[in-house]
Amino acid sequence: MIPALMTVPADVFTEPSDVDPETLNNLGPLRRLAGRWRARKGIDLNPKAEGPERRVFIETIDFRAIDPQTNGPQLLYGLRYHIHITTEEEDITFHDQVGYWLWEPATGLVMQTVAIPRGQVAIAAGKATADADEIIVTATRGQTEYGICSTTFLEQAFRTDTYKITITFHPDGSWSYVTDTELLVHGRDAPFAHQDRNTLHRVGDAKPNPLAMILAKRRAG
Repeated sequence: MIPALMTVPADVFTEPSDVDPETLNNLGPLRRLAGRWRARKGIDLNPKAEGPERRVFIETIDFRAIDPQTNGPQLLYGLRYHIHITTEEEDITFHDQVGYWLWEPATGLVMQTVAIPRGQVAIAAGKATADADEIIVTATRGQTEYGICSTTFLEQAFRTDTYKITITFHPDGSWSYVTDTELLVHGRDAPFAHQDRNTLHRVGDAKPNPLAMILAKRRAG
């Protein structure tokens, strides 16, 4: 569920004075994503002229901690991410995506920004507790908050009406996701349920955000 509108304070300019420079200590449910991850058995179900196509893909995701971010009094901690996907059949990139996962400790707000090099961006949101084993964020076409924006061609040929990603953390340290996207394909009456799913395993450790690394060097030096 997309979060309800927040109550805007009278003072929208003053930034918080208690910002912790250590992002990895303040990521809430996103902490377990920090680092590098890989999997070779992702499943993609996408529309084709002859009907739905099921593809198996190889995926690598990097999550890097960023410095704390403020919007006046709003304080956010987050991860910058890059997704790169190929397949066993082709060396060419099957999917590329960049963006941020953001956490607002004061409210439990979780946000994902999405940008893909086919002319589409989105911002999705949800709510979670700091120790949640599941994160769900959603976005809807036509919304000015937590919405989806596409090129003219994509709007007319493969219109994205809704986006939802569910992340589940597992006891062994791995995590899974299911992405559900509702598409309206040109020439077809019924929407197409486009889905991606995968389970990823850690191949690289989390690294501190730039400010935290600078402060650590000063303390050591």
